Amino acid sequence: MSTVTGTATHEAATPDPRSPRRMRHEPRRRTLTVKHVEKIAAHMTRLTLTGDLQGFVSLGFDDHVKLFFPDGTTNPDGAPGMLSRDFTPRRHDATANTLEIDFAIHDAGPATRWAAQAKPGDKLTLGGPRGSFIIPTMYDWHLLIGDETALPAIGRRLAELPAGTRVAVVGEIDDAADELTLPTKASASVTWVHRHGAAPGASDLLSKAVSNLKMPAGDYYAWVACESLTAKALRRQLIADHGANPKWMRAAGYWRRGAIAVHEVHED
Repeated sequence: MSTVTGTATHEAATPDPRSPRRMRHEPRRRTLTVKHVEKIAAHMTRLTLTGDLQGFVSLGFDDHVKLFFPDGTTNPDGAPGMLSRDFTPRRHDATANTLEIDFAIHDAGPATRWAAQAKPGDKLTLGGPRGSFIIPTMYDWHLLIGDETALPAIGRRLAELPAGTRVAVVGEIDDAADELTLPTKASASVTWVHRHGAAPGASDLLSKAVSNLKMPAGDYYAWVACESLTAKALRRQLIADHGANPKWMRAAGYWRRGAIAVHEVHED
């Protein structure tokens, strides 16, 4: 009796080059010094930091580092109590040994108080980033949506996109005095929507602006960051009404109304 065994050939699935990927970094705390302070909009201040930046790595435009600020208390040893907040590394220049961090001056919390009074020579402790979420650029176009807290990441993405890349930006701010100059070699259209004194995260301005946006043809990556419930609703809207691919989308809550130190990513 003889047996004939058939051999099946299985072709390995080719990964989609447009799929985002994650990369982990070794966590480390650093002590940095304020080198320069610049007010870049009515409610946005840019701090240029220098110091212990050897080996600092940030590969994703929406990476976040933790900055540590005194919270007004002292521990049993008499040292000041500290709290952390997440911030985007706006621009790292390894040659100049500098790191830029943009602060949205929007409330009276410890981070805002510190940034509002910061001056050259002040010290600041930084941790991370612990990892990067790397979003490829080879889409037909890109959509970036966010409020003030997202502008550092949006500005960094625009600065890093290849020349000629099509990108549409929708940014919610209080008024024209908060509009930022966003240098880019990409082919970008920027739509600003103004709250005119309304509470952040309490309106449907971003949703209406997206509804009225003329969407270019082709496959696109949608990136959203703002108040958490707003980001979640925008994700649903983009999928239901604008043909967004859930695999080519990142919707994050950089903050949540009534909560402190929230960072949420909304997925299926």
